Amino acid sequence: MASTEIAKILLENKAVKLSFNPPFTYTSGIKGPIYTDNRVLVSFVKARDVIVEGFLAAINENKLEFDYVAGTATAGIPWAAFVAQKLGVPMIYIRPEPKGHGTGKQIEGFLEAGKRVLVVEDLVTTGGSSLKSVNVVKNEGKCICDSVLAIFTYGLGKSVKAFSEAGIKLFALTDLDELLKAAVASSFISADDEAKILEYKADPENWATKMGLI
Repeated sequence: MASTEIAKILLENKAVKLSFNPPFTYTSGIKGPIYTDNRVLVSFVKARDVIVEGFLAAINENKLEFDYVAGTATAGIPWAAFVAQKLGVPMIYIRPEPKGHGTGKQIEGFLEAGKRVLVVEDLVTTGGSSLKSVNVVKNEGKCICDSVLAIFTYGLGKSVKAFSEAGIKLFALTDLDELLKAAVASSFISADDEAKILEYKADPENWATKMGLI
């Protein structure tokens, strides 16, 4: 599955939004020019099918071996379900925090200890939530987990470093560089816009200050 095709799907279905002034404010407090909401993609059947086929192709091409598919709550859950259903394998999902009542579980569904688990995400920004889910699978689930599959990654230096240090492989269907190329080619953004977004990618923490936005 071509990375360019997935990038075009994100653009055509308005999963990606751009705003330079004002910029978007992320949960980390950092301000940036791009916001990605892949949750909208589950509502578009054709786009959904292409992405699921992309996941299956990535699994085959990279020879990923696993016994369970795990979705990250909440955005990764539908994609994990689609993949698990296609492959006929069990699925679980991982809460961002343990339940505050009942058994206090963070993993929902039955997970047999010692099994191999593939984590499915919709988006990787800094990598923190993905790697947190991996650790839950390892520590609470007592399972093997060394790979994360995602629709899109910004490819920020922070996330690349985090995955490398954790010894976890990230397989993304497309990334920011590919999306920007597709956006310029389709006149979704200008070459000047592309340059500004690449400046954000290079230094997200200081981008807004450099642009005179704060």
